[in-house]
This record gives sequence, structure tokens and C-alpha cells, in this order.
Amino acid sequence: MSTASFSETSPLAGKRICVTGGGGFLGSFVVEELGRRGARDIFVPRRKDYDLTTTAGVEKLFADARPQVLFHLAAVVGGIGANRHNPGQFFYDNAIMGIQLIEYARRNSVEKLIVAGTTCSYPKFTPVPFREEALWDGYPEETNAPYGIAKKALLVQCQAYRQQYGMNAIYLLPVNLYGPRDNFDLERSHVIPALVRKCLEARRTGAQEIVCWGDGSPTRAFLYVADAAEGMVLASERYDGGDPVNLGTAEEVSIRDLVETIAHQCGYDGKVRWDASQPNGQPRRGLDTSRAERSFGFRAKTPLAHGLAATVKWYLDHQVNNTSPPARR
Repeated sequence: MSTASFSETSPLAGKRICVTGGGGFLGSFVVEELGRRGARDIFVPRRKDYDLTTTAGVEKLFADARPQVLFHLAAVVGGIGANRHNPGQFFYDNAIMGIQLIEYARRNSVEKLIVAGTTCSYPKFTPVPFREEALWDGYPEETNAPYGIAKKALLVQCQAYRQQYGMNAIYLLPVNLYGPRDNFDLERSHVIPALVRKCLEARRTGAQEIVCWGDGSPTRAFLYVADAAEGMVLASERYDGGDPVNLGTAEEVSIRDLVETIAHQCGYDGKVRWDASQPNGQPRRGLDTSRAERSFGFRAKTPLAHGLAATVKWYLDHQVNNTSPPARR
């Protein structure tokens, strides 16, 4: 379907839309995707003006934005290290933001609410590919559990509000995202931006080795951020169900193979030392994405190698040096 036909037919084109986290990694791509589909009235709250962990901030947001459609993408996120060092913050901030926003969306009669969950909510030993029905079959991987449980509570809230109030709230579970504009801070970033920065800095300084956490055996599926944004917007247009929906790709890769691919793309040919004293994280993470394709026609388009090349190029073009607190996605 062409961009022109999107802008002509999209049910979002005439709506007042609010995107929390719209200035962040995923959110900025969602805002662009909405624009391509003809949406013009898009409100993006900034943290300095709207602290969504406070009631006052949430009330101000709804008074100023008056949204008919609300994407809740704001989150405090990070890699294994950030989750391990900030479990209380990751639980509280993510839970309180989501709980208050969903409640105020109900009070303000928002027509449609799209909530971004996380695959960190899945049990540690979920059979691969992860199917949405397995969300409640066990406890999440320990380093991600506070974050994952806080986000999974929002699924319960969305379903409870649908049952009691008839609220049209949908809940999406994007797998590990990557791409341009990501957070490249080595202390707080996810695996792909951290590896890109490590490899490029090692090449620049002539370092003979880089250190990677764990033993390289875990597997992950990675979704290019522009694909994730398209999936989010497609769901907002076409899906009205109460069941959670995975957003991802069937392309699963081991962390060891991922490191080799990124090192090659970055032109780094030094040694990789695996620090097995550090956690691996969840052993495997790959999604069954059939519900998304069946429910709203989403299928990821960007092969991992192409997405990684775009990510490396963006970093080189911008020479990012992030030293930020845990990122609000």
C-alpha cells in the first residue's frame, strides 16, 4: 500500500493523538509513521514538562493533549546491567506511569489506548517460539523481572478495564528493538548499541580486545525499530482485541554470532573475551508472531544484517556519547 493511500484511508488521520515517549527511540519512529499515514494532530509530551510518574503530570498531560488515541510508549529501560542496578526504579516508574495513564485514559474517555509491553515479561524458560498464551507460565528471568512484572501488570489493567468499562485498550509485546537513535551509553544500553559502540571504539583506539558479558550462548530475536513502529500503528488502526500480541521476527540469533556480525560490520578484527562471571540473561528469546500477522497484517521487513548496517552508519554519522540516566523510551 502506498503512502498516499495510507493518508487517505487511515482512521487516525483526523484524530488527536498523544504519544508518550514520542521523543525517544521507538516513540520518534511511531510519530513519523503516524505522520506518513496522514495524522497531523500529534502531541508529544516531554519529561521536563510532564512527569508521568506523578498525578499532577498525568493530569496536565490530559488537560493539554485531550487525546482521542493514546500510545503509551514511555518507559524506563536499559540492558541487563541497568536492570540489575535499578530494580526498584524500573519497577516503580514503569508501573506508576502505566497505571495512572490507563486510569486517566478511562476517566477522559480516550477512544483507543495502545500500550507497549515487553518480552521481558515472559517466564525465564518459556518454550521458543514464545506464544502469548505462555505469559503466565512462570517467573521472568531474574535480572529483568521487576521491569517485566511492572509492564505485565498493565496488561491485567487493560483487560480489567475492558471487562468492566468497555475500554478499547490493546497491549503489544515488542521483542528486543534496535536501530538508529538508540541509546549507546555503555552502562545503560541494550546489547546491540553497546556492541556497536564497543567495536567502533576498539577499532578507533587500536584496542586488542573487547569484553562481552556471559558466554555468548543466549539467543535473541531483534526487531528493527522502524518495523516495530509500523507494527504499532497497524495495530492501532486494525486491532481491537483484548489479547496481548507479540511484535517481532522469526530471525533468532545467538549473542556470539551477533557479536561476530557487528564486529565485521564495524571493521573490528580484534579478540572478543567472554566474561562468564556476568549474567547471560534469558537463555532464549524468540517470538511466535502469527497473531500479529493474522490480526492486523504485520510482518517484519528488515533483515538483521541490513538493520545493523543502518545502525552502525547512524552511530558513525552522529558519534553519540550518551551518559544519560535510565532511558525513557
